[in-house]
Amino acid sequence: MVVVLNILSYVSILVLVALGLAIVFGMMDIVNLAHAEWVTIGAYTLAVVQAVGGLQAFWLALLAAPIVGALLAWCLERFIIRLLYDRPLDTLLATYAVGLILRKALELVFGNQPMLVYAPFATAVPVPGGNYPAYRIFVVGVAFAVTAGCWLIFARTRFGTQLRAVIQHRAMAEAVGIDTRRLNRIAFCGGAALASLAGVLIAPMVSVESHLGVAYLAKAFFVIVLGGIGSIAGSILGSVVIGSAETLLSYRLDPSFSSALVLILSIIVIRFRPQGLVPGFSAGHHLLGKG
Repeated sequence: MVVVLNILSYVSILVLVALGLAIVFGMMDIVNLAHAEWVTIGAYTLAVVQAVGGLQAFWLALLAAPIVGALLAWCLERFIIRLLYDRPLDTLLATYAVGLILRKALELVFGNQPMLVYAPFATAVPVPGGNYPAYRIFVVGVAFAVTAGCWLIFARTRFGTQLRAVIQHRAMAEAVGIDTRRLNRIAFCGGAALASLAGVLIAPMVSVESHLGVAYLAKAFFVIVLGGIGSIAGSILGSVVIGSAETLLSYRLDPSFSSALVLILSIIVIRFRPQGLVPGFSAGHHLLGKG
């Protein structure tokens, strides 16, 4: 049971990081290499809030971090990304540069020393096979609730219908009167908010430092490509496959080697199924040679 819970907690984080990236990549055709920095921004938001308000300020940070992340993403979209909609591959260089700038800015403000933050509770609950940290179960519950909410918005609302229309065929969506620029902005800010929320949840389980989010960027891209670009179900399935395999392998192998092995296996799967495990409808397919 402990192994299953470890898998669930890791998959939960991957889902939150990958969901926003999947929507942005699938809908906007934007390869956002700065996405990892929003995970770090969420973690540092928790560090600042707890430094001011104490341990129980965690709950405030859980609300504040997505707002901070969304506001910073709005600035990025407004002043940089908006200028590159017709040059999607140029976003690789632009967002890579933004990521480096944000990382260095965090180092200048907070220093190079790791910061410690704390979970709002440190209890453990009895499970078959031993005790398990209650906070990790809380992380799984939050990720499940947020993922379910995203799926309901995407699949059951008018706004979600418009998002799917833009993902499937941007020109046709514009022809029927959908404001695609406005949807782009909302999707970009929403993806950043999800990454910042993931950062808050990750922070009590690790040391907070300026490179925190980098470890999740490559895995998030592999998740959405393996699962299917533009598909929420694909992002979830991709997270389950990669998170489960990496967690199980890490019990037998060195963690770094297990991560590399999982990514190699993912590449093999993508070679034979380039549309992903759950094919989505994405403008981003041509970036993978499927246009």
